[in-house]
Amino acid sequence: QVQLVESGGGLVQPGGSLRLTCTASGSFTSINDMGWYRQAPGKERETVARCITGGSTNYADSVKDRFTISRDNAKNTVYLQMNSLKPEDTAIYYCNADVKMWPQPYREFWGQGTLVTVSS
Repeated sequence: QVQLVESGGGLVQPGGSLRLTCTASGSFTSINDMGWYRQAPGKERETVARCITGGSTNYADSVKDRFTISRDNAKNTVYLQMNSLKPEDTAIYYCNADVKMWPQPYREFWGQGTLVTVSS
């Protein structure tokens, strides 16, 4: 069983910053890609940022130059540093990871979500 546990969400004023953390726990062989998604009220879930095995990253256009994704492979953890937050960043943020539990192939897992609210 694999669990992804997020933390770091909350209420912040426009222009402020938050750092989200997601840690994978359980019995698994390895983790491939990790990333963050978000879902705003009445909207579909969208990709925010992904960290690909090997170190490359990609971002949604709406968060480029404001958000930074990073990971600590030794801790099975991925971070999302969010700066210059805007009201339109308000959403539930979900962690996602491709996890291998030998001998099964890689499977996609999701965290429970953490709410980020940007409001004055």
